[in-house]
Amino acid sequence: MINDINVLKEEIELLKDFVSKEQGKREKLLEQLNNDKTIVLSLQGNIELLEKVIVLFQKTSEFAREQAKTQIEGLVTKCLQFIFESNIEFEIEIEELRNKSSAEFYVTTESNDLKIRTKPELARGGGVVDIVSLALRVAFLQVHKPRIEGPLILDEPAKHVSEDYIYNVGDFLKQTAEMFNRQIIMITHNQHLAALGDNSYRIDLVNDISYIARVEP
Repeated sequence: MINDINVLKEEIELLKDFVSKEQGKREKLLEQLNNDKTIVLSLQGNIELLEKVIVLFQKTSEFAREQAKTQIEGLVTKCLQFIFESNIEFEIEIEELRNKSSAEFYVTTESNDLKIRTKPELARGGGVVDIVSLALRVAFLQVHKPRIEGPLILDEPAKHVSEDYIYNVGDFLKQTAEMFNRQIIMITHNQHLAALGDNSYRIDLVNDISYIARVEP
């Protein structure tokens, strides 16, 4: 009987040790759980902050894009109106397709209170396309941040523009160089445009050999 009591006491002590150890584990688990809850709450706060930052970036990007769009539209429109001496305007239409932006270019004119909107290549032949391309190059150089240094290099910038407007093209190029303080290097077959340069060179091809000579003003 006494032996049974002693055995029972030993088992009770073992159980107490076991319970004590399990309580210690439980307390550690509860402590870890509380720490994890704190981390989760912190992460949730960070996620909410990041979501707000993403929205802010999107809004900022949209604002910057809209500003750039407006600046480019304005500059190209002024160029078209300067050269063609009409109420022609340039418009950019931006669409979001599968998280990618695409842009379409249009020119608009008014006739008898009717607004006509067409693609540049369908308006007045190739001349409008040439001038839109020229004006876009100038616009992109000016609105780009940081500023793109170096000359503006043009290859036959007014190839399809009729002689009725070629003098306006020349005036536009001169004013562009002066206004934006940018050198223009141009290759052209047009005699009027060639004569506008501070330094002009003529290239003649004879028997597959190019001969370069400076053209005196």
